[in-house]
Amino acid sequence: MTSIAIIGAGPQMGLAIARTFGSQGLDVALISRNRDKLDGLASTLTAEGITAAAFPADVLDHDALTRALKDAAARFDGIDVLEYSPLAIESTVLATPAESDTSHIQREIEVQLYGAMAATKAVLPAMREAGAGTLLYTTGAGSLDPLPMVANVNAAAAALRNWVVNLHKELDGTGIQAAHVAIDVALGGASIDPKLKAATPEAVSSVYWDLHTTKRDQAEIVYRG
Repeated sequence: MTSIAIIGAGPQMGLAIARTFGSQGLDVALISRNRDKLDGLASTLTAEGITAAAFPADVLDHDALTRALKDAAARFDGIDVLEYSPLAIESTVLATPAESDTSHIQREIEVQLYGAMAATKAVLPAMREAGAGTLLYTTGAGSLDPLPMVANVNAAAAALRNWVVNLHKELDGTGIQAAHVAIDVALGGASIDPKLKAATPEAVSSVYWDLHTTKRDQAEIVYRG
């Protein structure tokens, strides 16, 4: 297996991760809801000499997400690395802890945790059979140190982080790496937290390669620049 599937692929972290792994010879499967956006990213990568293809799917539609991953595995003869990073805030409402009700958090749980679980279920059996593979999951640093203004987003991110760290423990000794990346910087300088340092996606993307190659014993990296 020589490919990476990037779920939540976009023009910042998704593209940077694709370039990092693609430059090392991995084929790239790009997955998100928007076909036009994915086709544009695939064209950009292809022009840079990286083999890439679009597989549109919504993480809220687990059947479609599973089909996209199966199609990517068939196209690229397996998936060696899964990266899950639906970082865009999906909720129509951002809620503080005192303002939150279950509906505010449910949507985020479905996007961040349940989508990650469905994606993992789609690729993990083949990784177990091969005795190798890498599962990487991304949140903002609010999964560790939450901000009141986005309490519902942070609660779901914390749930994903907990699940990933536990998955790392479960898979220890199997040859499969599972790890969480918490991004504690403002990508491109844009952030709801003015105290964060700015960083480029390209600077952050090296963390993912390290977890895939030289830091496979680590369950988590917090990137602070």
